[in-house]
Amino acid sequence: MSNTKYTPRLQKKYQEEVKSALMKKFNYKSVMQVPRLVKICLNQGINGAVGDKKLVDIAVDEMTRISGQKAIATMSKKDISNFKLRKNMPIGARVTLRATNMYDFLDRLIAVSLPRVRDFKGVNEKAFDGRGNYTMGITEQIIFPEIDIDKVTKMSGMDITFVTTANTNEEAYELLKEMGMPFKGMKKDNQ
Repeated sequence: MSNTKYTPRLQKKYQEEVKSALMKKFNYKSVMQVPRLVKICLNQGINGAVGDKKLVDIAVDEMTRISGQKAIATMSKKDISNFKLRKNMPIGARVTLRATNMYDFLDRLIAVSLPRVRDFKGVNEKAFDGRGNYTMGITEQIIFPEIDIDKVTKMSGMDITFVTTANTNEEAYELLKEMGMPFKGMKKDNQ
């Protein structure tokens, strides 16, 4: 049995290629200034969760399969009578990925899931928040190969937030682009 530790493919790419490319582009004085990916947050609000508690359990199970890490149910923060909502009712599912799980998920998202989106032309490059974080929405969970389409009872989307140490949108954009994120308007290298 070998004693080598598993390192995800994108983590190696970041260490070997992306860091040096960003150092050159932004003229950082120290390698510690180079932006890096901190975490990826997946969040799913469940429509109709107030009426049917099983929907949240199904969503938690799907998110666990997609991310490779146990998802948890999100609870409502306050009472809203118009929606028949009480405080602490389960209304969604979320999971936060870091380190190895984060790089593995990003790799699967870029290489397998996004190309399965119907009429995919790239992800929107305008969804940065001004502080170096990027959020994208997915309309159907069936783009992930971990989900069995025959067992899906309800289509539901999710938000995926990439949290980086970048200070500006431009730095975060370059970081994600170097990692392989297919933004709209980017020219394919192999075409």
